[in-house]
Amino acid sequence: MDLYSHEWFSNSYNHARTRFIDLVLTQGGLHTALPITALGPEKEPLSIDIGWFGGPNAKRVILHISGTHGVEGFSGSAIQLSAIANHIYTPGDGEAVIFVHVLNPYGMAWIRRVNENNVDLNRNFMPYGTPYTGISSGYEAMNSTLNPQTPPSFDFFLLRSLAKILQHGYSTLKQAITEGQYVYPNGLFFGGERLEEGPQKYLDWMDKSLRQVESVCAIDIHTGLGKSGEDTLLVDARKDDPVYQNLVQVFGDRVAPWDAEQSVAYQINGGHPAAVCRQLSHANVDFITQEFGTIAGLKVLYALRQENRWHQWGDAHLKHSSKQGLLDAFGPSESRWRTSVLSRGIALLEQAQKYAFKTV
Repeated sequence: MDLYSHEWFSNSYNHARTRFIDLVLTQGGLHTALPITALGPEKEPLSIDIGWFGGPNAKRVILHISGTHGVEGFSGSAIQLSAIANHIYTPGDGEAVIFVHVLNPYGMAWIRRVNENNVDLNRNFMPYGTPYTGISSGYEAMNSTLNPQTPPSFDFFLLRSLAKILQHGYSTLKQAITEGQYVYPNGLFFGGERLEEGPQKYLDWMDKSLRQVESVCAIDIHTGLGKSGEDTLLVDARKDDPVYQNLVQVFGDRVAPWDAEQSVAYQINGGHPAAVCRQLSHANVDFITQEFGTIAGLKVLYALRQENRWHQWGDAHLKHSSKQGLLDAFGPSESRWRTSVLSRGIALLEQAQKYAFKTV
C-alpha cells in the first residue's frame, strides 16, 4: 500500500491493533503487549502494544508513541502502520526504532480522549511523591460552563466562551482550563488521583527494557491544536535553552515551546514528556510532541465538552453525534488533512532517524 494511502487510517481500535501486531511480526519486529483491565465496547481485551525493530540492547533509540489521548490514536496509528509496512527505519548496530501503539487503548476504543477513569493521561504522570491535587482559579470559575451535569444540548457555549475570552484573554483562559485539574473526576482535563494502570505498566516496561540506552529521541503524536493539517513540534524547553536551539537547527522553525503565549500549546501538569525524561534519567532524552492542527480551538473544546456530557450523563454508547463530533475534531476525514498527517509524520520520523542515529 502507498506510503500516504488513507487506508492506513483504521476504522476502530481493534482494527488498528490487529494490523499493528500483524505488521510488526511479518516485518521482523518483536511484539510486546501490555494488557489493561478495562475492556472495549464489544468486551474485547485492550492493551498497549509495542513493536521493537533493531538490536535488543540498543544504545540509541527512537521511541514513537501514538494514542496518549485515545481518539487521537487513529492518526498516530496510521503513521506507525505506514512506517512499518514501508520500512521507514534503518537501525544499525546498537540502534532501535520502537513503536508504542496506543498508550490509551480505552480512549481509542470508546472514542474518548481520556481513559476508563476519565483521566487525561497527559496530566497523569505526576512526579513520584507529588500529590494529585490542585486546580486553577480560572478552571474553577469556568467549571459549571465546561462540565454541565446534563446530556448534550445546545446552550450557547461558544457565545458564553467568547465573552469569557474577551474578559480574561485567550491565552490566559486557555492555560487555566487546559493545564490539568485534580478536583472534578467527571470533568474535562482531569489528571487523576494516582498514576493510572496503563501509564504504570508503560513506565515499568520502560524501566525494564530501556535500562541500557544512552540516547532517546521520542516522538509523541497528537492532534487538535494549531492550523489545520500543519504540525507543530512542541518541546519542554525555553527558547533561550541550548536544547531548544539545537532542536530548531535540526527540525526547523516548527519547533515551539509548551507556552500559551508563544505557541499553540500551554504548560501542563503531570505531562508525558517530563515523565519519560525522569524515567530515562540515565540517558540523553529529546522529547518531541508532534501536534497536528484540526479545527478552531473553541470548536475542539466544544466537541470535548459534548462527548464528556454524553459519557457522564447520557447512555455512553458509541452511536451518538457527540462521538462523531469528537472524531471530526481530532481526526478529520478530509483527504488533504490525512495526506498531510501521513506525509509530515513520516518526514519527521525520517528526520529523527538521521538525528538520533547521527547520520547528519
